[in-house]
Amino acid sequence: MRAVLCQGWGGPEFLKLVDVPPPPVGSGQVRLTVAAAGLNFADTLMIAGKYQEKPAFPFSPGLEVAGTVEEIGAGVTGLVPGQRVAAVLDHGGFAEQTIARAEDVFPIPEAMEFAVAAGFPIAYGTSHIALWDRARLKAGEILLVHGAAGGVGLTAVEIGKALGATVIASAHGKDRITVAAAHGADHLIDTQNEDIRERVRELTGGRGVDVVFDPVGGETFDKSLRSIAWGARLLVIGFASGTTPQIPANLLLVKNCAAIGLYWGSYRRHAPALVAESFRALFAWFDQGKLKPLVSQQFPLDRAAEALGLLANRRATGKLVLTMQPETSAP
Repeated sequence: MRAVLCQGWGGPEFLKLVDVPPPPVGSGQVRLTVAAAGLNFADTLMIAGKYQEKPAFPFSPGLEVAGTVEEIGAGVTGLVPGQRVAAVLDHGGFAEQTIARAEDVFPIPEAMEFAVAAGFPIAYGTSHIALWDRARLKAGEILLVHGAAGGVGLTAVEIGKALGATVIASAHGKDRITVAAAHGADHLIDTQNEDIRERVRELTGGRGVDVVFDPVGGETFDKSLRSIAWGARLLVIGFASGTTPQIPANLLLVKNCAAIGLYWGSYRRHAPALVAESFRALFAWFDQGKLKPLVSQQFPLDRAAEALGLLANRRATGKLVLTMQPETSAP
């Protein structure tokens, strides 16, 4: 089978497409035939050796896939060969077959295409648990989403609306905020031309926002901290800007607010039942038409490096996906 391998820390250009034996399935595991794999900013960090987890070389990146169950290991129940599923992985998704823990494999709705399902788990899972479980976002509250046209930010816009919040979306440039508007954002901030703090003050009558969803970090987080209401919650999702903010504790104190970290991958180990509950809610919203995942580009497996380069340079909107069949990819 074909697989994209990382054989040393570096950028996407050092990845190699090679032929390797299919992986064997162990107890409690499932072997999947991969139809499509989602790309995430975390993939670019992992191959550079900057991610929380550092796999042994050689390894294939890829944290989420969709396809069919090929084989089940001993002790696995509730899954059968041929079943359409999505799965979350520690790594290994950029390959024609991969191994997943049975508890990380989820049957997908019949109406959900593989390309959509491949990019669904991490982005929507992150946003849903962040807003629903960590921030406890309530109907009627005001949510500020940064990076709102990106793979994860766009899902936060949709989920914020599904939870009944008023959503302010910030993104860099007119084209990006237009994408956020199309997915339900009530108000827009073009960070290329507008100041976040001043625009939030204008939109909220000086009150500030209740919840901030921030996958950007850096200066964006600093401005958010000064744009919040009393008792607000700031969700630390990631640092796409490349700068990790240093939080002044005195502002947390005087605003009676909370900065809340969210590393969704750890929920798979510490709270798998919560992850399963989250996906049940998300798949139900998908069937109801409340979620409209945006797969902006599809690439064949041999263009994985090119696709990751777009992510690394923050040139992507929506979700990027690798497909195992070249004829289904974007030209």
